[in-house]
Amino acid sequence: MSFDSLGLAPQLVAALRDLSIDTPTSVQSAAIPQALAGHDLMVSSQTGSGKTAAFMLPALQRLGHHAGAGGRGVQILVLAPTRELAMQVADAARAYGKQIDGLRVATVVGGMPYGAQIKSLSRRVDVLVATPGRLIDHLQARRVNLSTVQTLVLDEADRMLDMGFIEDIETIVRATPAERQTLLFSATLDGTVAHLAANMMREPKRIEVSHAHQKHTHITQHLLYADDKAHKLRLLDHLLRDTTLDQAIVFTATKRGADDLADHLSDEGFAAAALHGDMNQRQRTRTLGLLQKGQVRVLVATDVAARGIDVQTISHAVNYDLPLQAEDYVHRIGRTGRAGRNGQAITLAVHAERHKVRRIEHFIGQAIPMETIPGLEPQRSVRPTYKDKPARGARPQGGKPHGKPWHKDGPAAGGAPRARKPWQEDARAGGDTRPVHARKPAWQQDAQAADGSRPARAPKPWEQNGQADGARPARARKPWEQDKPAFARAERGEGRPFHAKAERAPHGAGPRQSRDGDAPRAARPAKTGAKPSFKRQARQDQPRAARPRFA
Repeated sequence: MSFDSLGLAPQLVAALRDLSIDTPTSVQSAAIPQALAGHDLMVSSQTGSGKTAAFMLPALQRLGHHAGAGGRGVQILVLAPTRELAMQVADAARAYGKQIDGLRVATVVGGMPYGAQIKSLSRRVDVLVATPGRLIDHLQARRVNLSTVQTLVLDEADRMLDMGFIEDIETIVRATPAERQTLLFSATLDGTVAHLAANMMREPKRIEVSHAHQKHTHITQHLLYADDKAHKLRLLDHLLRDTTLDQAIVFTATKRGADDLADHLSDEGFAAAALHGDMNQRQRTRTLGLLQKGQVRVLVATDVAARGIDVQTISHAVNYDLPLQAEDYVHRIGRTGRAGRNGQAITLAVHAERHKVRRIEHFIGQAIPMETIPGLEPQRSVRPTYKDKPARGARPQGGKPHGKPWHKDGPAAGGAPRARKPWQEDARAGGDTRPVHARKPAWQQDAQAADGSRPARAPKPWEQNGQADGARPARARKPWEQDKPAFARAERGEGRPFHAKAERAPHGAGPRQSRDGDAPRAARPAKTGAKPSFKRQARQDQPRAARPRFA
């Protein structure tokens, strides 16, 4: 099958021929005719399968003679999750449409100056490739008009949703016309992706050429176990010195790890460079340019930064750190073996990461062959999987025996017969057939005499003070207890120590007691009046007529 049979325009076929692309891939053969017919598409395909041409070629043909016409705005809008992927799509659009007169392609991504993007958006733009976050900024500032969009493309939609762009995508979609054509490409078409497609697409055609679980037949996968970080570095050094290696991409889990590993490889003599999200766009563009020119032989990158890298000379992909998600493993190894070429994917793992390896194997539907390098074998053996463990209840030979150490009836250390206690010998001789392990431990047994008989119980301290009947002596009183009289209960009364209940007179029968003691109220001295104040005393000393009157 050729591109002519798919219904593409002659200028597009000529552009593909100039790029040495003659035969369409399976996803291109399935998606291009449906897209040219005007259907909305949901396409699931693995990375490196040629999906960029699958949506860009029919979009450019639909653009047709409208390209270069004055007064029209953005007609093709492509949303990508990362800057690298957006720039790669923009380059492909320029290459496929180089024979279309007046075609203008603009890129709006984060990490680039606003001034250059504002200048490009002020002019006519036919194809706009953008990341959702930066496009929202320009859209809110009213620097871009999306009301003329004819084709909307969501490239790697699952990745954009994982990065939290769901609200931005919905805002951008509402700014486009309802009669547009929507092409969605993703590694998976279920879950959140299916929910998004149901809200923004009209009866889409579902195409699943090769989903993410498919085996990579053209990529040879290897699994190497390491004991520690130093062992892993030795394995990586050996792998990168392979004579069949053209260029390699090494994946790390963190940005700091990418910088540290790139510096280490540079110190070892490798032409290595790091690529991660903390680098500005100028640094990232320069690094990718050196990789494409062959001046960088080893690229150390993180997952997000490596999305969209399409360098066909990458022959090896090394997972120095295992990915956090099993799906990321598929995207990692997809950086090699591009355009049907053969590639090598090597995974380095420590023994504690065996469960992560099993999760990846379950996701891709195949086992990753485990290999060793002569002279760099791991000292520790790989832990057995659940299938290798014995069934419950079957204890392997040589395991830890049941029981306590003093329950053992076997020989002692060195093969000598275990010495028995005297009372154990007597029990055996007397016909006691109980097993030894049924006896009490040593600390629960009473002391034994030399002849094996049990001695008499040692007397208690109070039994040695002359008490014949074994009763304890009276407790010695404390010094402060010597002066207190010992009242009998009859003298104290019932519950009240110093008031005899029988001697208490009934209420109202005797004279009233005062607060001054036992003296009756009549025998108390007369209570003097209150001491007058100074003013009152001075007033009383004056004659009555001379006393001042107060109002």
